Amino acid sequence: MKRVAILQSNYIPWKGYFDLIAAVDEFILYDDMQYTRRDWRNRNQIKTPQGLQWLTVPVKAKGKFLQTIRETEIDGDDWREDHWKALVQNHRRARHFDATAAWLEPLYRGPAHTHLSVLNRCFIEAICGQLGITTRLSNSWDYRLDEGKTERLVSLCRQAGATEYISGPAARDYLDPALFEAAGIALRWFDYTGFPEYPQLWGPFVHGVSVLDLLFNCGPDAPLFLRYPRD
Repeated sequence: MKRVAILQSNYIPWKGYFDLIAAVDEFILYDDMQYTRRDWRNRNQIKTPQGLQWLTVPVKAKGKFLQTIRETEIDGDDWREDHWKALVQNHRRARHFDATAAWLEPLYRGPAHTHLSVLNRCFIEAICGQLGITTRLSNSWDYRLDEGKTERLVSLCRQAGATEYISGPAARDYLDPALFEAAGIALRWFDYTGFPEYPQLWGPFVHGVSVLDLLFNCGPDAPLFLRYPRD
């Protein structure tokens, strides 16, 4: 039995993204898909005393953003220091700030990445390491890409040797379950509800912020506030 999930990369994603990664045996970063503006690909939210704040990685546009996530280039380098300063300013009172900053700061102040997809994977891999997630990460371009929305996902699953495909609930609007059934691949819908709250700074609890919030506040206990099965 092998469970696979396929999803576009996001910048410093929320905890639900990592719960999905941990729930499968292989997680395919689907960055051959078109880049979408005002989405999670290049931005995410953190909590501040004034409310939620966006941290956005500036990217270069080709035409009307008619490029894949994989092709999308990062525009400039100043954003890295701005993002790090925002994280420090708003999380330095968190219980596990120092320990989290020790591995996170080098990602912002080390060698710069030129492409969004590479940047996102770098952060995702580092965060998985802190959460104890050992799921295999692969890229969609590691495999052959077929035509058709559902057909392509079925093909990726078959090439990866999947017996079960775990999909986010939003895909119910366009996936054709019959194609998975015909391929002998079980289709399961992931549930993003039921996360427990954890000690969090700045007012009422918010689930949907970057997972960095969880790591700053809970450190080594962060996996306890996810829902995936642990060994």
